[in-house]
Amino acid sequence: MLLTGKVAVITGGGRGIGRAIALKFAGQGAAVVVAARTASEIEAVAQEVRGAGGRAAAVSADVAEEEDCERLIHGATSEFGKVDILVNNAGEYGPVKPVEEIAPAEWDRVIAVHLRGAYLLTRLVLPGMYARGSGVILNISSLSAKSAFGWGSPYAAAKAGMLGLTRVTAAEAARKGVRVNAICPGPVTETKMSKDLGATLAERLGVSKEAQLKGFLDTILQGRGQTANEIAAAALFLCSEEASAITGQALNVDGGAAFY
Repeated sequence: MLLTGKVAVITGGGRGIGRAIALKFAGQGAAVVVAARTASEIEAVAQEVRGAGGRAAAVSADVAEEEDCERLIHGATSEFGKVDILVNNAGEYGPVKPVEEIAPAEWDRVIAVHLRGAYLLTRLVLPGMYARGSGVILNISSLSAKSAFGWGSPYAAAKAGMLGLTRVTAAEAARKGVRVNAICPGPVTETKMSKDLGATLAERLGVSKEAQLKGFLDTILQGRGQTANEIAAAALFLCSEEASAITGQALNVDGGAAFY
């Protein structure tokens, strides 16, 4: 198994991509700590892992809040002794509006959940990783960081910021045994966020949800969305020793929607 003996903290772990990553990592031998704001969802994922014979803990946390991040990492180290892998996956799309209609509070919230949360947790886990001379941080960015879509500037800015954080942290950490990478998923159409966004866009465009989705998927080489399990498989690779020579990269898992 690829992650035997490893301890992974996965934010946004209650559903969608985060849940898929937690299950994938646990199936490969990792102890997983799943975090999100909704306690019932993360506890259900933890129970699913335990039911399959794995080790898991659930910690309710809002990653935009410094105290919650501290409590999450303290809980992980108290339960399992260390943090080998951090997956910064927590997020929300935020307002589906043009820039001039977005309130500062709406902007700040999206930036805080994605970019501030990734920064807060990264700074908390790095000292322990440096002390052990090993560790992996994986930031879940987005196709939106590389391609422009209307009515989502806070999300795009936050996800692009995560790529900058990825590159600089990778540069600082490489000689200390820590790898830092990012994944840029395309549309994972099974997730609640994707479905909610599609419905909102369809309403704004005055078309059906089915027409909106088809129009978007037709722009992708494979002509389909990605699955949470496909993103989790890429995450497993990047967080395992199979990717031991890869750091500072942003891997597109998008069916051929972008080429850089």
